[in-house]
Amino acid sequence: MKRLIAVVAIVFAALLGGPATAWAHNTLVSSDPADGARLGTGPRQVRLVFDQPVRAGYDTVNVIGPNGDYWTDGKASVEGNAVTAPVRELGPKGTYTVAYRVLSNDGHPVTGEIRFTLTRAGQGTPAPPPADQADPADQESGMPIWPWIAGAVVLVVLGAVLAARLGRSGDD
Repeated sequence: MKRLIAVVAIVFAALLGGPATAWAHNTLVSSDPADGARLGTGPRQVRLVFDQPVRAGYDTVNVIGPNGDYWTDGKASVEGNAVTAPVRELGPKGTYTVAYRVLSNDGHPVTGEIRFTLTRAGQGTPAPPPADQADPADQESGMPIWPWIAGAVVLVVLGAVLAARLGRSGDD
């Protein structure tokens, strides 16, 4: 019985200790403009700040207007925890969505969006849709949790089987 308890304890320690770093994904902590902001004039750039550094070169930020047009004026840049994207002069008044996809230092993609409202129409014209980037709002945000659960179940079952066999061989 002591062996069974030891094996189960080792299996649970491995499960709890192993993937801890994979659970530490970036979280958006602030943005400029702020989520839900109401602006009389459009911003010249959007800035997203995360709680951890972001990997440069794997970031996508799209500003999408009320008509589905794109308003980002070039590629985003990364500096530490912040991602900044230039924005064209905005056009129609209405709700704009800032859709983003960044890569955490642990390799996990993080997607999300914020919205702001332009209360007065601007004179700007939209950008062409990005040819080399998919809309981050349409992409999944990484690996699902079910493989972790399935792996945990397999490890527990294997541990129990191993403990049962070890327990029997000691009784002979």
